[in-house]
Amino acid sequence: MVIRVAVVEDQPLYRQMLCTALDSAPGITVVATAEGVQQAEQRFADLRTAASAVDVAVLDIQLGDGSGIDLGVALRRANPGIGILLLSATDALTVLLDLPRDVSQGWSYLSKTSALGLPALVRAIELTAAGRTVLDPQLVAARTPRRGSGLARLSSRQYEVLRLLAEGLSNAGIASRLGLAPRSVDNHIAAVYAELGLTSGGVLNPRVGAALRFIEESAAS
Repeated sequence: MVIRVAVVEDQPLYRQMLCTALDSAPGITVVATAEGVQQAEQRFADLRTAASAVDVAVLDIQLGDGSGIDLGVALRRANPGIGILLLSATDALTVLLDLPRDVSQGWSYLSKTSALGLPALVRAIELTAAGRTVLDPQLVAARTPRRGSGLARLSSRQYEVLRLLAEGLSNAGIASRLGLAPRSVDNHIAAVYAELGLTSGGVLNPRVGAALRFIEESAAS
């Protein structure tokens, strides 16, 4: 399956670099580009008219004529299946906490520095296309739990597991990274969910909810 990507970025050189890199990656094709909100709205309308689709929209947060976040919300409401990958030059992870609940799943966030690395960018796009949330590993590693928060009550191993979950790793991926048995990772994640009050019956998928709680209850160190 080829993942169809749209790139909305107001810096021409950076936009071209992203498109060139993505078009060189197996299994990914760039089907639309835009320099801002207005042009993106027209391009996406054209794609719908042509009965085409976009699997993932890669959006700069700050565009010259508006907000990439607002654009992402509009795109998700028009096409609930589209994944949104936000890019920013700074640590603005907390913007994900303000997303309307009806569209808050399937969003990921990379710093522009990380996005320049093709493997990290491709991985984020693949997982976002599958409905997962991926947070920039460098930004995640630089955060620490807020005092008195649910995160602060986690054991060191539980917190380590949660960090990797927030980066988008599967349970098997976490087990491989930490050298743990898969059942052990399952137990750690269940304990994290219990401590943070996350259940499968909630509005959000527990993994998405855990990633958002990680952002909410941690701070850049």
